[in-house]
Amino acid sequence: MRLSVIGCGYVGLVTGACLAEAGHDVVCTDIDRERIAKLNAGGVPIYEHHLDQILAFAHKAGKISYTADVGEAIRSGDAIFICVGTPPKDSGEADLSAIDNVARQIAAEAKTPKLVVEKSTVPARTGLELSRALAAYSKNSNVKFRVASNPEFLREGTAVSDFFHPDRIVVGVEDPSSAAELREIYRPILEKSFRCPVHNGTCPPGHKAEFLVTTINSAELIKHASNSFLALKISYANVIADLCEKIGANVEEVTHAMGLDARIGGQFLNAGLGYGGFCFPKDVQAFIHLSASVGVDFDILKATERVNKQRIDRYFEKIRQALWVVKGKRVAVLGCTITKTLTRHCRTPMPRSFAPSGMFSASSIGIAPENSWPANW
Repeated sequence: MRLSVIGCGYVGLVTGACLAEAGHDVVCTDIDRERIAKLNAGGVPIYEHHLDQILAFAHKAGKISYTADVGEAIRSGDAIFICVGTPPKDSGEADLSAIDNVARQIAAEAKTPKLVVEKSTVPARTGLELSRALAAYSKNSNVKFRVASNPEFLREGTAVSDFFHPDRIVVGVEDPSSAAELREIYRPILEKSFRCPVHNGTCPPGHKAEFLVTTINSAELIKHASNSFLALKISYANVIADLCEKIGANVEEVTHAMGLDARIGGQFLNAGLGYGGFCFPKDVQAFIHLSASVGVDFDILKATERVNKQRIDRYFEKIRQALWVVKGKRVAVLGCTITKTLTRHCRTPMPRSFAPSGMFSASSIGIAPENSWPANW
């Protein structure tokens, strides 16, 4: 199928590359002309395991192309994936201005009917507003738009593997034809009929992804509900750690035993500095704001956020207790990225933990990536 991807950031580039690898003809566009120029020159603006080889293979096969002309990208695709940023406002509400701008562009440039797919993380009801905006901005009554939600569940560092081996593929639609079209787009993933870059061609037998068809509102809510629940598990583990310190228990023993219960699971049940990255903080804030806007007081999620913010203060107090006088001391930081397979530290707790003014009295703070640690550390 002919697909267009608007936004060549983290989600957009991984989505476009993997859909091209799955056999579709993909055109990617972005407002950042330098990024498009770099992609056309064979460069990769972000790091993600396997992504460079997928892009190189797809480009050589003529399955992916890049353009700074958003109109060209819109006109070329039968389905358009919106992968633009939705950063938080000061209030915690998601900023959807980029989504609205893309709706204007699609309505102005489309000459044929389009399936418009939200891939960006957005609050519930956004799809309904997007559908209304496309109809309002369109000047051609003969061009019809169908809107769908297809939230991404990509983990930074393993995004390519996650795309090709998902637990579930969620599509929120308003009509059967949109569900059928999205199923066809993902058919190579569902049938494992693609060349897997993660397993050098052929995937081993394993779990088959479930293709879930829901309403648009449900699909949008699933993403926020999933991320917020994982953040909640992290904060829960951190409160357990505080309790363990007070009564002399070992938090790793406690959480390990908890995680062996299949109803609970051990993932995201690790005590530490708290959650960070770009997604969890903004998604928790957006979910709290959405709940408040419809009269639901999401107290447990507010507590999740409060506990997470307190982790840095608790960590800093431990440093004070260990060093007594911080002034003049040398502090080393081992590992600052979101995960060990990444090279960036976007909103990770570790760099923020040195923000308290007291830390600036240390004589030096050395930060080293994990791959540079001595072998015996």
